[in-house]
Amino acid sequence: NAEYMGVTGDGTNDGPALKRANVGFGMGITGTQVAQEASAIILMDDKFSSIVKAVKWGRNVYDSIRKFLQFQLTVNIVAVLLTCIGAIANEFGESPLKAIQLLWVNLIMDTLAALSLATEEPDDSVLDRAPVRNTDPLISITMWTHILGQSVYQLGFLLLLLWDGHEWLDIKRDSREHYAMIFNVFVVMQLGNEFNCRVVDNSLNCFRGMFSHFLYIAILLGTAVVQVLIVEFGGDWMQTTSLNGPSWGLAFVFGFGSLVVGFVLRLFPNKAPEFVRAQERAAAAKVAAQAAAEP
Repeated sequence: NAEYMGVTGDGTNDGPALKRANVGFGMGITGTQVAQEASAIILMDDKFSSIVKAVKWGRNVYDSIRKFLQFQLTVNIVAVLLTCIGAIANEFGESPLKAIQLLWVNLIMDTLAALSLATEEPDDSVLDRAPVRNTDPLISITMWTHILGQSVYQLGFLLLLLWDGHEWLDIKRDSREHYAMIFNVFVVMQLGNEFNCRVVDNSLNCFRGMFSHFLYIAILLGTAVVQVLIVEFGGDWMQTTSLNGPSWGLAFVFGFGSLVVGFVLRLFPNKAPEFVRAQERAAAAKVAAQAAAEP
């Protein structure tokens, strides 16, 4: 079934099974040297509860990688397309997102997002779900649905702001204020989407456990404060200008919209197409046959 097999052992006679298993757990105190050398992981305290902790942290690391990928791919898709389409549509080839602003966006995507999404400690709920097969893709159908759905929402409204937003707010088109408003809406959308990326399945509550994760809250609030400072006081350095109340209100509305879109996307069950599931079954059968053929 293309699943991983774990084996525990402490004696010399357990060596072959420990070596053949996908994950062999040897005993660090009572285990023989042969058993320890054949093991992939050695339990230093000889407690089976340590295996449960290892599974919890292993699943947590796996989930953290997927959360980060879901967030980063969404930001990348929207930023690249907005920059390219905006530059092509502008008669002077000017992009709505400036180079220095993209550096701040890159900092949000990489360092801050990794720290906030990948540092959450696991809880017992990660043990309730079925194990991940070794043929399962890292980016699931549910994740792709969220990535593409958020990208369409964000890019669609950002392009609408690029072409018609100046009329809504009675500002000059392609002015610094116009582009600063688009940059601000883009960043606030990412902050809203960061809540959604705390879950990589169809769990509706993306706020579960958030208030016990103080680093996440601190980074999110810190990012919001820095964004306000950049927009209001960045000036020539960040190529921004102070925005009025309606511009900030628009940013908050679209940022909250990212949360609503994420909630709606999680309402729909996502299943891979039949041909994809057929390929997965074939791959699983191939792995099982190879394992059975090994001496």
